[in-house]
Amino acid sequence: MVWTGTWVSDRLGIELAGDDELRGLLGLALRRNPRRAHLLVSGVLGKHVPQLPSVVHGHGVTLGRRVRALLGPEEAARAVVLGYAETATALGHAVADGLETAPYLHSTRRPVASVPSAGGFEESHSHATSHLLLPEDPAFFDRGGEAGRGPLVLVDDEFSTGNTVLNTLRDLHARHPRDHYVIVALVDMRAAGDAGRLAAFAEETGARVDVVAHARGTVRLPEDVLARGLRLVEEQDGRTADPLVPCAPAVAPVRLELGWPAGLPDGGRHGFTPDHRARLREALPAMAARIVDGLGGPEQAGRVLVLGFEELMYAPLVLARALEEAGLDVRFSTTTRSPVLAVDDPGYAIRTRLAFPAHDDPADGPGERYAYNVAGVGFDTVLAVVDSAADTPALHAPGGLLAQLATAAPRVALAVVPAHTPVPRTPDRQEPPVLPAPLRGPDFSSYEPDDVGWLLQDLSAVRLEAPVEEREEAVQRGGAHYAESLPVEYQPTEEYQELYRDALAGSAARIARAVGTVTELVLAERSPRPVLVSLARAGTPVGVLMRRWARHRHGTELPHYAVSIVRGRGIDANALRWLAAHHDPADVVFVDGWTGKGAITRELADALAGFPDFDPEIAVLADPGSCVRTYGTREDFLIPSACLNSTVSGLISRTVLRDDLVGPHDYHGAKFYRELSGSDVSRDFVVAVEDRFDEVADAVDQQVKEAASADRAPTWEGWAAVERISEEQGIHDVNLVKPGVGETTRVLLRRVPWKILARRGAGADLAHIRLLAEQRGVPVEERDDLPYTCVGLIHPRYTRGATGADGKAVGSA
Repeated sequence: MVWTGTWVSDRLGIELAGDDELRGLLGLALRRNPRRAHLLVSGVLGKHVPQLPSVVHGHGVTLGRRVRALLGPEEAARAVVLGYAETATALGHAVADGLETAPYLHSTRRPVASVPSAGGFEESHSHATSHLLLPEDPAFFDRGGEAGRGPLVLVDDEFSTGNTVLNTLRDLHARHPRDHYVIVALVDMRAAGDAGRLAAFAEETGARVDVVAHARGTVRLPEDVLARGLRLVEEQDGRTADPLVPCAPAVAPVRLELGWPAGLPDGGRHGFTPDHRARLREALPAMAARIVDGLGGPEQAGRVLVLGFEELMYAPLVLARALEEAGLDVRFSTTTRSPVLAVDDPGYAIRTRLAFPAHDDPADGPGERYAYNVAGVGFDTVLAVVDSAADTPALHAPGGLLAQLATAAPRVALAVVPAHTPVPRTPDRQEPPVLPAPLRGPDFSSYEPDDVGWLLQDLSAVRLEAPVEEREEAVQRGGAHYAESLPVEYQPTEEYQELYRDALAGSAARIARAVGTVTELVLAERSPRPVLVSLARAGTPVGVLMRRWARHRHGTELPHYAVSIVRGRGIDANALRWLAAHHDPADVVFVDGWTGKGAITRELADALAGFPDFDPEIAVLADPGSCVRTYGTREDFLIPSACLNSTVSGLISRTVLRDDLVGPHDYHGAKFYRELSGSDVSRDFVVAVEDRFDEVADAVDQQVKEAASADRAPTWEGWAAVERISEEQGIHDVNLVKPGVGETTRVLLRRVPWKILARRGAGADLAHIRLLAEQRGVPVEERDDLPYTCVGLIHPRYTRGATGADGKAVGSA
């Protein structure tokens, strides 16, 4: 038989090297993805290639039994299993089946308002990067008994660069540290340079990390493979158009009633326990019998494909396994979000493609979905299995999934599994207490009382500051989250303060123009009476200025509040509850200072998915990352409020979120640095910009007119640039790359910087950057290819021993 990676290998020079089993497990295809050219296509995963259900389930169970042998019976009984959405959800389930006693959870991209996130991480090369962890049981990751937390088993289909696993380990070790991690994959494809990073994590944390895989090898990629792969996809698109057109099924699909057990979760999105596993096994024979009867028996059913739905892989898989045991000729695969090129060639892994609109009202908006290798394979019946959240009009519409399946098989059937609605386990189910009114100056902050109300709790009496180097080491080792402490406030030298004053004098008109533009766009497009809600703290000076522009230009007094949002932990839900009780959520407009790579933009969108009455679109002063559509400018220039810390932000600290200080019914916290009032320039900054409002009014009107007819759709160019820089610099973590003047300033003031990349020829906008870099001993590297004015790189392997007692950053070598 021809290897299903031959077509790609011959054209792009991609090679698989390693164990003999690799070519039997993997083929190759081309992604429609600017981040990575190739896709390793598993023949035994049940995602892109229809396969015998016994083969798909058996590979996972075998891996689970190997993990059980590695851990031993006692440790296996204390373990928990975590799988990755969407591709490895069923594989993780099967590994948990092999372990027998372990509860299972898989990450998800479907937020649920009733379940707080227990963590999250980024899958940087993916088309949909953000993963949420939403266990119904808040103690899921703490299982282990008196001996402490048991081993955590992480399951993915392939272990390639290790970036996703490391992002997960860092996030979870900061929240739920433990002594033992086991990484499980069908194939371990790490290159030699990637393998050491997992060992480095183990050394840093003192945890044991094991890897279990069916086969090992590596992918050898030519240097220009990404550019050549994109060109090849374009060429193929020009030769073959997608042959399928929107259509309605000739015959309505047969709807089969499964008799799914009441209260049994549909899978591991919110947790799946050994008791759930036992209930499902007991119910499977009866459900399989109903399916066989509904299809008219094995002969009338013919050759059957059971097609799962994105993350919903395990329930369809075990149903297909039960049908196989009942004597049907059955294969299993699922639909997917992944856009992949289809080429009808025996040496290519994705032969055919069905495309259809998303039908489960996804949190990230509408988009195309796919079913591969379904058409042209000779199935007599396709049984689509979805959860009830996806049984929508879009599923049944012309051009929807069911209509497209009707073009690929003479008979289509539908089975719907009830979507599990979690009930969060909290010690107190009573109505939460009434939340306090917002804090205001002069009691909290140096702003005028009407300028902003802070939906925060005052932690001024608590000692929270730690040296920058100590915080950096704790965060990177996974022992703390950055929001659990505060950096010592940077006190600027007279030379630096002079740079700030010069920057403000030189840019006040430019800032005023951007403030006017973004405010007018909000008034015209979002709400005539918006409620401005700034993301503390960088968004607060911008919110104050927007409020003052509306008053100056229109005589309108806009409410303005500041709330906390924390990367990886979301927005303050209690602050949202207060806002919803006092204002129409439809009028709320979230405000921030600038976008870098867009991490907070994504964080807000994810956090608000559970609060559908609020609009997640942020309005920003500057959008150099091209992450939003409501902005004052997309220039990456110096916003002087980024030069300083609390002394230009009302003397308020960064926000704090720590379990011993912030309870379930508390706002996030912050400190009011009254003792720094002698250095405070917060009001001076606002007045300096406000004084330019009349001067820029005509320019603002022209910019708003141009913006109204322009294409302002986000392109996320900044995120792509950050991913490129992360890999090019050998950092492999987008969270350590901070693009733009504002974010680079933050790196130099609050983190341990490694080096600064600066666009060659950048002038006054970088004067303060160069001064701070000189003071901290940080190299500045001039570049011609930066989409930003500058990029700050946090030290990727920081320890205090690596920098010396003076705290200066080590060189980049």
